[in-house]
Amino acid sequence: MIVQELHHIQREYGCLPEDQLRALAARIKQPLHRLHEVASFFPHYQLQPAPAVAVKVCCDMACHLAGGESLCRHLEEAGKQAPGQVSVKRVSCLGRCDGAPTVCINERVYWNKSRTELENLVQTALARQPLPRQVTDKPAPRWQIDPYGDRPRYEVVRRWAEAWQADNDADPGRKRVRLGDPILKILEEGNLRGMGGAAFPTFRKWATVRGATGEAKYVVCNGDESEPGTFKDRDLLIFAPHLLVEGITIAGLVSGAERGYIYIRHEYEEQIEAVRAEIARAAGEGFCGANILGTGIALPLEVFVSPGGYICGEESALLEAMEDRRAEPRNKPPLPVYEGLYGKPTIVNNVETLSWVPGMVLRGSAWYRDAGAHGAAGMRFVSISGHVARPGVYEVPFGQTVRKLIYDSAGGMSGGRKLKAIATSGPSGGFLPAVIDLTQVSPKFVEGLRRRGVVGGDAAQLDILDLPLDPSLLQPFPDFMLGAAFVVYGDDADMLVEALNCLEFYRNESCGKCLPCRVGTQKMVEMAGDLLAGKRHEELATLEDLAQTMLLTAICGLGQVAANPLRSVLRFFRQDLDKHAKG
Repeated sequence: MIVQELHHIQREYGCLPEDQLRALAARIKQPLHRLHEVASFFPHYQLQPAPAVAVKVCCDMACHLAGGESLCRHLEEAGKQAPGQVSVKRVSCLGRCDGAPTVCINERVYWNKSRTELENLVQTALARQPLPRQVTDKPAPRWQIDPYGDRPRYEVVRRWAEAWQADNDADPGRKRVRLGDPILKILEEGNLRGMGGAAFPTFRKWATVRGATGEAKYVVCNGDESEPGTFKDRDLLIFAPHLLVEGITIAGLVSGAERGYIYIRHEYEEQIEAVRAEIARAAGEGFCGANILGTGIALPLEVFVSPGGYICGEESALLEAMEDRRAEPRNKPPLPVYEGLYGKPTIVNNVETLSWVPGMVLRGSAWYRDAGAHGAAGMRFVSISGHVARPGVYEVPFGQTVRKLIYDSAGGMSGGRKLKAIATSGPSGGFLPAVIDLTQVSPKFVEGLRRRGVVGGDAAQLDILDLPLDPSLLQPFPDFMLGAAFVVYGDDADMLVEALNCLEFYRNESCGKCLPCRVGTQKMVEMAGDLLAGKRHEELATLEDLAQTMLLTAICGLGQVAANPLRSVLRFFRQDLDKHAKG
């Protein structure tokens, strides 16, 4: 694997020296340009020697609200005391939004640190001393998702093995169909959907791969999690890796996969170690690996460390990276369930999706489905950050109101602020105001609110705190999206400034493969910058045309939703726009 070999070289040398690339090319019998096309694409790789101290400051969403830009300038000034030895640059989300602003120093990620502490860490690195590693220090939460409590038992895999041994049918294919049917039924009746954003029914994806022709099949867990404001999978990986390992094993057993991969972003060092340790423990006890509990079924699992880049969260781009290519999304069809990893049928599920499976199978579909609130089905994990007192990861029922999420879970607004806006899906869904004028949103959305009794029949406005977090309500894509990244903005936030921050993220993270995204994201940044400077209001008429063009023609979701932050400001926050227009 080119990607993993490049990881080893960079870890040893701090960059990718030419002589090492040439040696690798000779060893794996690949032309040098194949290695270079991969190494030049991913932001994690450095082709030139880095300075003694490489400082990266996150400036996305929550970190932007917490002063990431001013911190970056402060560290730049501090670094001038050692000319040529310290580089400071802005980077995309590091997955520690609840500890904003987050900083990476020589590949060590730090959060909740003061400026003085960060300066001391820079001095430690300058002195060529080993940097301390910051690890998760909060106690393990008591989550409903975990049916085992403090002692993982892999009960679903154990029951599968017992049923396999008891079934005398000599045909492995027919055995798997019989044993997999009840599990697929539970997932269907429980309404478990993808928790990575697409909300595709899990049972249907598994059933499609199971029924696909060919013996070679794979199951891949998407643990890339690079969306600004999203960090719930990070906590699941560190506190409940056994649920993921069992969930991906169940997916492999049901679908007939021959191997499983858990793809994790490289910044999650602690999580990578936890998952690898759990895989080793489970394999040692026979719950995965070469011969699952004496059944003769083999399902080896391994961690694939991401080379970086937000685009790798898109499932086909992730598969491209795993196949040692540039992570550029594939044209669809075919879908990964038919032609995925190495062209074979592949299940691609999110960390959280797979982690719900053991509890659902053991407790039944009704346990999960009926846990929702206000007519919604199921539960999910939410990452909440920004201007709240207790940013973090919370296990909540679908249908819970925004009020309960902000005030009961996250402790309310921080610093005496009043609520101004929320982002319900990181930058992807744009911003919603504290009070929504119902004439500004789609009739379908308003009809759903009235039907569910959220607003009265003659109501003209919606208090956003009364909005239930229900996928069936928040479906009018691209106007609304319900994801796992919940970012809260207080009344001192300038939403045009925040929109520009999100647009710069999309511009920086575009893979550049398709013209609408490559050019459109840059054009959006320019338009927002001009609006911020009080210029060119006449171009607002073209914004919706550009947004629709990107939605209809971009290859993947990045380009399709990139305009949403600015579109939502023009719709809901004209006062912020007008303020800049008046100078």
